[in-house]
Amino acid sequence: MGKKNHEWRDSPTDTLRVNAGFSIADFDCASTPGFTGHKRHSSQLMEERGRILSDLQERLFAEGRSEGNRSVLLVIQGMDTAGKGGIVRHVVGLVDPQGVQHHSFGVPTEEEKSHDYLWRIDNALPTPGHIGVFDRSHYEDVLVVRVHNYVEPAVWGKRYDEINAWEAKVVASGTRIVKCALMVSKEEQLNRLEERLDRPDKYWKYNPHDLDERSYWDAYMEAYQAAFDRCSTDIAPWHAIPADRKWFARLAVTELLTQALEDMNVTWPAAEFDIQTEKQRVAALRAAK
Repeated sequence: MGKKNHEWRDSPTDTLRVNAGFSIADFDCASTPGFTGHKRHSSQLMEERGRILSDLQERLFAEGRSEGNRSVLLVIQGMDTAGKGGIVRHVVGLVDPQGVQHHSFGVPTEEEKSHDYLWRIDNALPTPGHIGVFDRSHYEDVLVVRVHNYVEPAVWGKRYDEINAWEAKVVASGTRIVKCALMVSKEEQLNRLEERLDRPDKYWKYNPHDLDERSYWDAYMEAYQAAFDRCSTDIAPWHAIPADRKWFARLAVTELLTQALEDMNVTWPAAEFDIQTEKQRVAALRAAK
């Protein structure tokens, strides 16, 4: 990661990865795994890595414009107030917006309901050269659907294997998947909901339905645990991001996204024209002025 990133003792791709034996019950949502610095260090580090991320994203975009087939999909899941919007603004906002395709998945439309649950997800996949962002995702169909019994267990129970197969197909087609679960504690969620009621500039974020969903907290944790257990694969592993400290969550996702692009070894496309000939043409035009 380079000398400037000395605050990362261990790579987030390793320390935050959900491996066998991971337990939400034992997870510290206020921790900063692998990071030895403090909040005061995060701004500079975000700026440094942001410049690298921006350059890599531009290279990916250029590759896509040159008939490349690769892309990146950032999947962001989390309970209400976990900070999904903040990731979009502060992390994805570090790159050129023309190279980003953002989708937020809510309640399916009537048209979407008439298709398989992965139909709308397929339609939202990033095109070559882009970073796709899913604010909530196909995992809603094994999270909220499971918690609220919208379909029978026999139906959602098959979806874990279906999702794994779908993600394997997506990766094989050239899309790198980075899955981030923002894990906020129940107490911190309450603090954030309360803050939204105390600040007029945050009223628009408050939804009374969030309190209703909070009553299903334990069921949601069970659903997240199952999703981690069944769908954190070598092809598309989950990363559990402690989200009680917003600055750390943003820093971690920035690093995960940057490392994913670095691993792809994206280079600038070669010229599809004769460089010397074009230089001579430009020189001739300049001489004629």
